[in-house]
Amino acid sequence: DIGVTGVQTCALPIWPGVPGNAGIARERLAKNGASVQCVKLRAEDLPGLRAFAQEQHADLTVVGPDNPLALGIVDLWQKDGRRIWGPNQKAAQFEASKVLSQQFMEQYGIPTARAGAFADFPAASRFAASLGGRCAVKADGLALGKGVLICHDMAQADRAIEEVLVKGAFGKAGANIVIQELLEGMEITLHALC
Repeated sequence: DIGVTGVQTCALPIWPGVPGNAGIARERLAKNGASVQCVKLRAEDLPGLRAFAQEQHADLTVVGPDNPLALGIVDLWQKDGRRIWGPNQKAAQFEASKVLSQQFMEQYGIPTARAGAFADFPAASRFAASLGGRCAVKADGLALGKGVLICHDMAQADRAIEEVLVKGAFGKAGANIVIQELLEGMEITLHALC
């Protein structure tokens, strides 16, 4: 969701979630107990979001989903002189393309799992076999958080490669894939704000 907040200048006492969801709709503002308002705009509708932020005189926009970041919402807001939280379009490429991210890590010696990028089934299957089928098959592009399939053997790996690359389970996001060595253990996501 994209939160457009008008803490000081918004004409309405709301903290809208765009597009919002059932959980956000049940939240209340600590300041005055008012309900959070869900606004019927798509997160990819940058012109609509821009118009809404302007109408509300929003003083800060916080972006959660990857799609508007990859489309350049931060660049657009900054061009208008509006405050926004999130990476610009160039930086958002690291999430928008698993292939780009993998190549960047390899180029600069950043430790990562053994991996390869593929656009055809036979080459992808051969690489998965070199990992004994224990791999993560990742759609290159954005797939709404669902673009990774975990495989523990070759049968699963070939099914995953076929689903993503051949059958197009994730649409254009899966036109290219990254197959990555399966690393098991605890995973952590760390965000640091300065």
